[in-house]
Amino acid sequence: QVQLVESGGGLVQAGGSLRLSCAASGTISSFNLMGWYRQAPGKQRELVAVITSGGATNYADSVKGRFSISGDNAKNTVYLQMNSLKPEDTAVYYCNFKRAIIQFWGQGTQVTVSS
Repeated sequence: QVQLVESGGGLVQAGGSLRLSCAASGTISSFNLMGWYRQAPGKQRELVAVITSGGATNYADSVKGRFSISGDNAKNTVYLQMNSLKPEDTAVYYCNFKRAIIQFWGQGTQVTVSS
């Protein structure tokens, strides 16, 4: 069983930055796809950013140019660097790792951006 532990959330003013971390109990190079999702109150969970085991990345239009996803195989950790944060980025952020048809979720970390 793979465990994902997120950290780095918090309260920040609009325009500020945060870096989220997702540490996996297994080797991240064994996963096909790693990503970050978020869910705001009353809204559906949405994809924020993904990175493949080969390093290719993709982002939601709403975060392009502001967020950056990266992975550190040596630390079995995936990061989400969030810059120029906006109040609409407020949500619980979840990391998600996929290996073939199996996926694992972290417990979520709250990000709150004040205006």
